[in-house]
Amino acid sequence: MKHRVVIVEDNLPLRDGFVEVIKTTENFTVVNCYDNCEEAVKRLKYDNASIFLMDIELPGINGVEGTRLIKKALPKANIIMVTVFENSDIVFDALCAGACGYLTKSISPDELKGALNECIAGGAPMSIKIAKMVVSSFQKKPSKIKLSLREKEVLSLLSEGNSYDSIAEQLFISKNTIKFHLKNIYIKLQVNSNIEAVQKANKENLL
Repeated sequence: MKHRVVIVEDNLPLRDGFVEVIKTTENFTVVNCYDNCEEAVKRLKYDNASIFLMDIELPGINGVEGTRLIKKALPKANIIMVTVFENSDIVFDALCAGACGYLTKSISPDELKGALNECIAGGAPMSIKIAKMVVSSFQKKPSKIKLSLREKEVLSLLSEGNSYDSIAEQLFISKNTIKFHLKNIYIKLQVNSNIEAVQKANKENLL
């Protein structure tokens, strides 16, 4: 039994190209094509597809939101994003929405076939460029900002919602000392409030 594929892509030549490639496979068949997510979502039960090739920039609902809607209705659906976008934020938005893979539109016929097979096998097909982007995003560079151990303690307790009085009691220091440490923290992090300090420290992987 062949795996049923739906293509959501508003570029007609590209969409037709995907159809022709999938026609040459033994394990997959295209059951429908759409140029928008709205129509694809309406016909989920009718199409009964296990794989979706999803563009991101579509008229109306974009591919990321469309992926969320499809995954909500069909949690086991495999959705592969196929797009020209190579922006890390968009990649992560798509993956967080439930996409199992992310490919660029310059993909070759053999790469598309391989991605479909990898997807069914439980893998996460990604073009080499996208995979490198994902890996580099996870490899956080060490922060150049240096906080002292005491400053980190103060900021950590502050991030947990402790009051100045509570922090002073736990660290056996005065409230004035806490304010002194916070002043230094503000200068080092270049922020103007406790909330900004905690957010910047988390972003810089200091806590």
